[in-house]
Amino acid sequence: MNVAVLQFPGTNCEYDTKYAFEKLGANVQIIWHKDTKLPENIDLIVIPGGFSYGDYLRSGAIARFANIMESVKEFASKGGKVLGICNGFQILLEAGLLPGAMKRNDSLHFISKYNHLKVIENENSFLNKLKKDDVVNIPIAHHDGNYFIDAEGLKELESNEQILLKYCDEKGNLLNINGSVSNIAGICNKEKNVYGLMPHPERAIETLLGCDDGVKMLEGFFK
Repeated sequence: MNVAVLQFPGTNCEYDTKYAFEKLGANVQIIWHKDTKLPENIDLIVIPGGFSYGDYLRSGAIARFANIMESVKEFASKGGKVLGICNGFQILLEAGLLPGAMKRNDSLHFISKYNHLKVIENENSFLNKLKKDDVVNIPIAHHDGNYFIDAEGLKELESNEQILLKYCDEKGNLLNINGSVSNIAGICNKEKNVYGLMPHPERAIETLLGCDDGVKMLEGFFK
């Protein structure tokens, strides 16, 4: 599998992401934000975490205008798979590739810890190695992870099975850790080829570092 990992000024998870996918057997290239074209034969684009452009205007708001994003939109429009992790999720929201928006955590504090997630939908390329209601333990690290969508939009997400992951405790009981509507931690688009989540599965691929629950998540993209 060929993976393109985007890199913006302020991105800080591109090499973790590259390492994670290479560990699983992928060929990975890091693509600079000023590039205008993606490499040929790409199977997956990953927009990793960090603080693109310092989050100076709003998380992901400047990165959406980067040169490479036009190619990302074209790739996605043709059914190409795109994964946004943390700041990458925020960029996908700002670019209109996923519905909704991100706000500051309701605590107004940065949250950095392991947190459990409940699998809500698994009939997609991202989570097909997991079962519905499975619970995984994945690191989170965000200041603006409070996912918002209005009531009509939430109903549409639910009816189209676009809600992929929700925050929970170790027993699967739903929790609201940052103010997110309906405890949402990750979603996809209607076509189920663009995925976004705030937690960091690329940081949970080795038991030596505490947990490898992220492996089954990322493995879903491998045919």
